[in-house]
Amino acid sequence: MDADAQQEADGQGGPGDRVVVGLAGGSEGLELIRTGARLTGPAGTGRLHAVHIRTGQAAGELPNELDLQRALVADLGGTYHAIGSDDPAQALLDFARSVEAGQLVLGHSRRQGWPGVFRRSTAARLIRQAGGIELHLVPHGETPGPTPPRRRPNWLGRGRLVAGFALAVLLPAALQLLLRLWHHGHFATDMLVQLTGTIAVALVGGLWPALVAAVLSSLMVNFFAVQPVGSMDISDPENLLALLIFLAVAAAVSLVVGLSARRSREAAAAGAEAAALAELSRSTLAAQDSRGEFLERIREHFQAAGAGLYVRGDGRSGGWQLVQSAGAVAESAHANDNAEQLDEARMLALNGRPLTPRERRLFAAFGAHLLALLQRDQLRASQRNLLRLAEDNRMRTSILRAVSHDLRTPLAGIKLAVSSLRQDAVRLPPEDEAELLATIEDYTDRLDGLVGNLLDMSRLSAESVTPLVRPVYWSDAVADALRGLPAERLRVALEDNLPPVDADPGMLERVIANVVENGLKHSGGSDVVISASLGSAGSATVEGRPASELRITDHGPGVPAAKLAQMFKPFQRLGDTPAGSGIGLGLAVAQGFAEAMGGQLQAEQTPGGGLTMVIKLPLSAGSGMEAEPWPTS
Repeated sequence: MDADAQQEADGQGGPGDRVVVGLAGGSEGLELIRTGARLTGPAGTGRLHAVHIRTGQAAGELPNELDLQRALVADLGGTYHAIGSDDPAQALLDFARSVEAGQLVLGHSRRQGWPGVFRRSTAARLIRQAGGIELHLVPHGETPGPTPPRRRPNWLGRGRLVAGFALAVLLPAALQLLLRLWHHGHFATDMLVQLTGTIAVALVGGLWPALVAAVLSSLMVNFFAVQPVGSMDISDPENLLALLIFLAVAAAVSLVVGLSARRSREAAAAGAEAAALAELSRSTLAAQDSRGEFLERIREHFQAAGAGLYVRGDGRSGGWQLVQSAGAVAESAHANDNAEQLDEARMLALNGRPLTPRERRLFAAFGAHLLALLQRDQLRASQRNLLRLAEDNRMRTSILRAVSHDLRTPLAGIKLAVSSLRQDAVRLPPEDEAELLATIEDYTDRLDGLVGNLLDMSRLSAESVTPLVRPVYWSDAVADALRGLPAERLRVALEDNLPPVDADPGMLERVIANVVENGLKHSGGSDVVISASLGSAGSATVEGRPASELRITDHGPGVPAAKLAQMFKPFQRLGDTPAGSGIGLGLAVAQGFAEAMGGQLQAEQTPGGGLTMVIKLPLSAGSGMEAEPWPTS
C-alpha cells in the first residue's frame, strides 16, 4: 500500500493506475469502489473499472445495491462492466489483463477468514495466478450470501451430454445382452466389446458419461465373464488388473474427447472472432456503415436485445444520454447488461445478456471501430465546413475584387463626366456635352447590370428564388430579352409552330439576355444566331419530361472543352474577357435561374469554332396559369 500511496502522491498515469474492482452485488460494493477510486490517484478519471461477475445463479445479489454501485462508478468517472462467467477468478483476471490493470480490489469478510465475496478457492486462485497484478483484499462486515458452486463449462453442449448419459446407462446392458445371445463367454472378447461401447459413449458425451459407462461395463464384464461367473468376486488377480486397465483406458479416452471438444469450440470461437475483426477492418476501409447500421450489426453479432450509443451531458460529471439505438436498451447507460466507454464523452452499451470475457474483448473491438466511425463522421463534417468556409472566402475575395475594380471604374467615369459638365470656366460644345451624357448613361447601365447580377446571385445562394411558372413561347421571351441590344449583330431564326415551355417569363428573359450579352462580348465581331427546336432529333428531355431547346450560337474564339463547366461558376473569367467588362456573374445567374425553373443551361463547342449555349426547358402541359413575372432588378 505504501507504493500505491507514493504513486497517488506522484499523480503519474500508467497501467499501474488502472484499477479493477470485483463486485458480487452485495452492499459492500460501495466501499470497494471508493477504495479502488483512491488507488487510481488524483488523475484516475476513466481508469477505474468496476466488474460485476454474474454466475449462473443470482444468490447474494441485491439489485438496488447494483444500481447504487453503477451510479457511484459513473460519478467517479469510471466504467461499469457486467460479465457472465461460471469461473469468477478467471473472468476477473482476463478482464484485468485486457485493460492492462495493475491492481485488483476484492472484498474480504471479517466474519470469515477468507473473502466473503468469492469463495476460498477463488481468492486462492487469484493470489496464485495474479502474476504482476497487485491484489487488495478489503475487509468488510457483511456476511456473504451462499456462493453458487463453480461449474466447469460443458464444451460438448447439453444435448450431447444428455445423450451420453443415456448411452452410458443403456449401451453396456445392450452389448452384454448381445454377447449372451451369441453364447460367448470369453473374458477378453467381452472386455474389448464393452471398451468399444465405452469409447462410443465418450465420443458422444465426454468424460462423465464415459466414466459411468466404464463402471457399468466393468461390472457387466465382472459378473458375466470373470470367474466365478454370476458373482461380483474376482478370483484371478490378472482379471482385476485387466478391469483396472479397462477403467483407465476409458477415462483417458474420455479426457481426450473432452479436450478435443473444448479445443474445437475455442478454435470455432477464435475463428468467428477473427472473421468479425476482418469484417470490421474491411468495413472501416470501405467506409460503408452508418452509425445506426453499425449498432444493428453489434446487436445481431452478440444476439442481444439491443445496442445503444450514449453521450455524456454537460461537463465531465454530466449524465449519460441515449442518442441512438438498435433494439431495446435502457435509458440509463449503466442499467444495461454491458457498457464500454469509448472516450470521455461517449459510451457503447449492449442489453439482453451479460458477455463472457472472450466476448467482452470482441465487444471492445466493436467499440473502438464505432469510435473510429464517429470520428470519421466528425472529420467529414469538419471537411465540409472547411470547404464551405473556403468557398465563402473565395466569394468574398471575388466580390472585393469586383468592388475595387469593376464597380469603381464606372463610378470614376461618371464622376469625371459630371465634373466636366459642371465646369463654369469652360463652356463645352453641344456635341461634347452629348458625348459626356452618353458616357454617364452607359456607365449607369453597366452599374445597374452589375448590381442586378450581385442581387440575383445572392438570392440564388440563399435559395430564396421562387419562379412563377406558366406557358411561355420562345418568340415572346426572345423579343423581350433583345431590347436594347445591337440588332445588327443578332440573327433570330425561330420557327412559328414551336409549342410553349413552362417558365417564369421574367426569369427566362433574364437568362436569354445574359447569355446573348455574353455571346456578343466574346464572338469576336461575328453575328450571334438564336434558334429553337424540340431538341436534338426531337428527343430532348428534362427530368423525364419532353423539352424544347433555345440555342444561342457564336463563332468567336470559343472555350476549351475542359473549361466548359468552369465558366458557369461565379466570378469566373477564362482569360478572354477584357478588364472592366463584367465580374463573371452573368452565366452563373443564368444557369441558376434556368435550374430554378426546372430546366438546364449547357455549353457546347460550335462546329468550326465558337461557343453554343443551350437553354433547355420542359414543354408546357397546357395549364394556362397566369402569373406576374418574377421581378428583375
